[in-house]
Amino acid sequence: MANTQGPQGNHDPAGSTQMFRAFVDEGPQGGRQQAAASSGPRIGVIVGVIAAVVIVAAVAWLALK
Repeated sequence: MANTQGPQGNHDPAGSTQMFRAFVDEGPQGGRQQAAASSGPRIGVIVGVIAAVVIVAAVAWLALK
C-alpha cells in the first residue's frame, strides 16, 4: 500500500484515512438503495409476527373454550 499523509501530516501506514473517505463519499448512494431493498424483508417480518399473534390467540381461545 502507498504511504498516505493525513490532514495534519501524520503518517498513516495502513491508508485507513483514504479508505474511510472513500466509504463516506459513496455511503449515501448505497444507503438509499439498501433502505429500499430492506423494506421487502421488513414487511415479511411484520406479516409473520401478526400471523404468529393470530395463531397464538386462536390456540388460546380453543384451549379455553
